[in-house]
Amino acid sequence: MMKHPVTINGITRWMEAGEHVPTDTIETKEHAVPVLRQEIGDVLRDVRQRQRRTLREVSHHARVSLGYLSEVERGQKEASSELLSSICSALNVPMSLMLREVSDRVALQEGVHIPDTVPVDLENSYSHDPHEGLGSSIPDEVPDDFGQLAGSH
Repeated sequence: MMKHPVTINGITRWMEAGEHVPTDTIETKEHAVPVLRQEIGDVLRDVRQRQRRTLREVSHHARVSLGYLSEVERGQKEASSELLSSICSALNVPMSLMLREVSDRVALQEGVHIPDTVPVDLENSYSHDPHEGLGSSIPDEVPDDFGQLAGSH
């Protein structure tokens, strides 16, 4: 009988022609669980790219090596709360909003609906003028992504 390659959850196997591909394997159940470090990395990368900033620039401002920041963004390294705070500061994004986006993404994967609980005044202060309500500490060359971050599913 002839075998052909079948990929299940990123793993390629050779199966007999006509052989049933299992849909409820242990592997499938394991991969259905969101990996927090990957979601955090995806959100951080999305924010950085929307700001059109390089890994080098953000790693310099966050005082973390370029390689380590890259691994965090790819979900290969768990970032400590101190490191996440430093990266969020370098991106001019409150850690609470970054974690909120991560939470929303995980909830979507889990099929859970979480009502929006970000106070309107907080959301408004981040979604309009980047300097309004934040003082002049945000550089003009860094675009404001707070409104996009809070609603970017």
